Amino acid sequence: MAQVIVLPHEELCPKGALFEVAAGASICDALLEHGIQIEHACEKSCACTTCHVIVREGFNSLPEATELEEDMLDKAWGLESNSRLSCQAVVGSTDLVIEIPKYTINMAKEGHGK
Repeated sequence: MAQVIVLPHEELCPKGALFEVAAGASICDALLEHGIQIEHACEKSCACTTCHVIVREGFNSLPEATELEEDMLDKAWGLESNSRLSCQAVVGSTDLVIEIPKYTINMAKEGHGK
């Protein structure tokens, strides 16, 4: 089990979060399981960038990104060297600190009418 710290995000997790995740779970699934409704417009198939996260601590413990994930990440808003698609990044035994970027490239968020 790894401990995941999610830094505060204005909309999705205003106070931040801390929880345990079993090895083998994707970061996206772990966030969703703990009530953090991160976007995943492609239903976790590595076909968009709406689940983009920045791994502030523990990045090197994650399995290497595939070429497809790297290609998708090139389109992400706020890309950093420690960015991953949360649907593709699988948690191991190392604790992680995750930041969810303020924006995604998804112009029309479903279920978020104003």
